[in-house]
Amino acid sequence: MSYDLIVIGTGPGGYVCAIRAAQLGLKTAVVEKRKTHGGTCLNIGCIPSKALLHASEMFEEAAHGLAHLGVNVGKAKLDLAAMMKHKDETVGANVNGVAFLLKKNKIDAFHGAGSIPAAGKVEVTAEDGSKQVLETKNIVIATGSDVAGLPGVTIDEKIVVSSTGALELGKVPAKMIVVGAGVIGLELGSVWRRLGAEVTVVEYLDRILPGMDLETVKQFQRLLEKQGVKFLLGSKVAKIETTKAAAKVTVEAAAGGDAQVLDADVVLVAIGRRPYTEGLGLEALGVAMERGQVVIDSHFATNVPGIYAIGDVVRGPMLAHKAEDEGIAVAEILAGQHGHVNYEVIPGVVYTYPEIASVGATEDDLKAKGVAYKSGKFPFIANGRARAMRHTDGFVKVLADAATDRVLGVHILGFGAGEMIHEAAVLMEFGGSSEDLARTCHAHPTMSEAVKEAALAVEKRAIHT
Repeated sequence: MSYDLIVIGTGPGGYVCAIRAAQLGLKTAVVEKRKTHGGTCLNIGCIPSKALLHASEMFEEAAHGLAHLGVNVGKAKLDLAAMMKHKDETVGANVNGVAFLLKKNKIDAFHGAGSIPAAGKVEVTAEDGSKQVLETKNIVIATGSDVAGLPGVTIDEKIVVSSTGALELGKVPAKMIVVGAGVIGLELGSVWRRLGAEVTVVEYLDRILPGMDLETVKQFQRLLEKQGVKFLLGSKVAKIETTKAAAKVTVEAAAGGDAQVLDADVVLVAIGRRPYTEGLGLEALGVAMERGQVVIDSHFATNVPGIYAIGDVVRGPMLAHKAEDEGIAVAEILAGQHGHVNYEVIPGVVYTYPEIASVGATEDDLKAKGVAYKSGKFPFIANGRARAMRHTDGFVKVLADAATDRVLGVHILGFGAGEMIHEAAVLMEFGGSSEDLARTCHAHPTMSEAVKEAALAVEKRAIHT
């Protein structure tokens, strides 16, 4: 059987690409090496981590926050097995939903490892070793990414764990060391800190969350420290020694100096992710690669005709929603339409407490490019709804072009930041100004009023500060 399109990988980019292609009338198939669809995101990444983040926040609220609201429930008791069951049920519902959507859209699904022996052909190797070759006009590589390892360190998913193992711990570690102060490390470190672990984050750089707005993350770090998270910045892990039940982690200053040895029950290695292209046969095909990524043009095409790539295997942020938008765009291009992704307006969210959400340029970005800009900031402590809910940490910052007033970036630190960021994304997608945002009526009382106030503050006319 021949197809118009075969997508290798059914993570957010792959399955969304397949569904959009099917909607546009292309005969489509997908190849997935896992038994379930959804890729890293739904199976061992975004979805299970958010289930544990929410559950651990509820535990923290019950233990320390409800009494202030006049709700007395006694001492909170952790049932980790039940929390993990909630996480697993959440994953199950999501991956089953993807399987349903593929079937609903009449997309053929093949389970096994996919490879490309030649343009127009996809070989599927099933778990039992049997093989079949599928014919297709076009191939989209959507194989995602894998955990980046620490040189010389073995991840056993018991004592030294990746994000995968950190989602499956059978008990709360007394001491956890997190290697890497990026999104994954801070999110999962937050989960286990709330559940009772003593958490220390070791980061090579002199700051957390590289790439995000510096003022925002500095305040965020102070809030995490207030919650009990310890940081060793400008530090590197020189060695990890493990026993059956614990680890000793040797930490040195990144610039050189005396070492210290830290004890840990669990060490989470969260230094990033790398594109996953193993076994696809790209080198033999002559597909151009650069720093492990598949090289594509503005239409997601590789240098080999009929082969395209999206998501974590190509340039740009490793974000599920970025992959989804690319999947839709390439499907539309293959169907003769004009698919497009605006890489200037891709929001990013850190799902800790409080959340950080960002879209567009940071102040450092604008300074580096020599762009003159104005900044407006509004704190949540001055927001009535935030006070009512006892969620007053953080602020909203709006950055606008000094000459045109066009909004160039918005950064939010606070409760529900990940939901509030989207009005900024919509505004920026249409080239809106801080004046446009400031003159848009916002319901009262809402946290989102702080976004409007920050836009007003660009011209130094915020009302409630």
